[in-house]
Amino acid sequence: MKKIQIGGNSLTAEKAKEIVDNGLKIELSSGAKNSVKRSRAVIEKWIKSGEVIYGVTTGFGEFKDVKIPQKDIERLQHNLIISHSAGVGEPLPKNIVRLMLLLRINSLAKGFSGVRIELVEHLIRIFNLGIVPFIPSQGSVGSSGDLAPLAHLASFIIGEGYAYHEGEVLPSKVVLAKNGLNPFKLSAKEGLALINGTQMMTAFAVEIINRAKRLSKLADIAGALSIEALKGSDNAFKDKLHKTRPHNGQINTASNLRKLLSNSEIRLSHIDCGKVQDAYSLRCIPQVHGAIKDTIEYTKSVIETEVNSATDNPLIFADTNEHIEGGNFHGEPIALVMDFLKIALSELGSISERRTARLVDGSLSGLPRFLTSKGGLNSGLMIAQYTAAALVSENKVLSHPASLDSIPTSANQEDHNSLGSVAARKCFEVLNNVEKIIAIEILCSCQGIDFLKPLKPGKGTLQAYKEVRKAVKHISDDVVMNEYIQSVCDAVYSKVFVKSVESRAGKLF
Repeated sequence: MKKIQIGGNSLTAEKAKEIVDNGLKIELSSGAKNSVKRSRAVIEKWIKSGEVIYGVTTGFGEFKDVKIPQKDIERLQHNLIISHSAGVGEPLPKNIVRLMLLLRINSLAKGFSGVRIELVEHLIRIFNLGIVPFIPSQGSVGSSGDLAPLAHLASFIIGEGYAYHEGEVLPSKVVLAKNGLNPFKLSAKEGLALINGTQMMTAFAVEIINRAKRLSKLADIAGALSIEALKGSDNAFKDKLHKTRPHNGQINTASNLRKLLSNSEIRLSHIDCGKVQDAYSLRCIPQVHGAIKDTIEYTKSVIETEVNSATDNPLIFADTNEHIEGGNFHGEPIALVMDFLKIALSELGSISERRTARLVDGSLSGLPRFLTSKGGLNSGLMIAQYTAAALVSENKVLSHPASLDSIPTSANQEDHNSLGSVAARKCFEVLNNVEKIIAIEILCSCQGIDFLKPLKPGKGTLQAYKEVRKAVKHISDDVVMNEYIQSVCDAVYSKVFVKSVESRAGKLF
């Protein structure tokens, strides 16, 4: 299989996830090789001339003014890695670690970090072998980037950390040896280049963006199914209405709903019922879901800029023979959009839960109470809505912006920190919760549609209903509900669900 070229300038969120999820192999582009070699040559020249360069011939942080003798330069880089490997907490998910490594390689490939080509190629070998270092999830304040998590990544490379191997967590020296590799001995600037950066928070962001785009489509499908079950109107989704307020996400969501509900027998059955308009959670789906779509797209644009950025310090400009000490490692761009996105995703869960609440409330839905024909003896889907409500409330707490906080470190040398890593981890939790909330709505709406038979839903909603019914049957008597919720999650978050619906309804935005 042909290897994917990595050059530091054109990696997208979709391509990064595809590479990691499908185990694709990578290699440096020829242009990236030249750029890396040129910046390293400048570093070598400065070391010989005794140039004062932060983190290369000086200490770090508050020790920026401490000059390091040339004989200790390599030891300085080694000490940096092991001292900064101070993370705690649960380990990062393996796919996030793999994304971190890929993004770190892409950043180094830009040729502004001053590392040797041998280091970048060593990282690529580790990536292509599928090795996953063990990295604790907590310890980053988001400036100077994700120091502690990236230090744990680097500690594996130098033989000091840990990694997964055949279901176990083993010392890095053991895992390296089992893969035919030796610990890498860092030279000047290389330790600093490995840990100054935003790759942990950005890795989370890449994962979140890809799943959020899929979730946005699923939320539209869930909303359309609820409209069917609740005998809602499609009048509020007319194109001419939304063109008077031309937000892209709103227009696209209304289009999705029209496609999904097209040719609905259920809709035709109550078209002259006299009801003027539906509740907001149905009528305002384009306005709410659409705003969230726009948020996802904005976040994606910021994150893809970050993916293809040089984020360590100092940066080396070989063309002009300069080293510039700056702050490209500061995580504020990622922190702000992760906070923005987690608020948006929380709203997606909130409006979904309101539709679920209507579905189980017989006085609002016109359906059997709690979607069971044997109420009293059976509780039906009563507690499924409780679970959705609990997750919505949990998301309200998680959505407090981490970027509003800052705490000084390194004796006030690093006196404003982004907390981007916290924002990203919290956004990831919110995403996981909302995926379950949407699945619960789909479970309840399909149960509601069962009570409207023999009337059929629209082209898209009927296909979604059929796919769900392949995974779970109508609930006639009480069941172990969490198993049903998980089965719906497995079905709707599979690779085939949205494609199957689109095969009938048309491409969804």
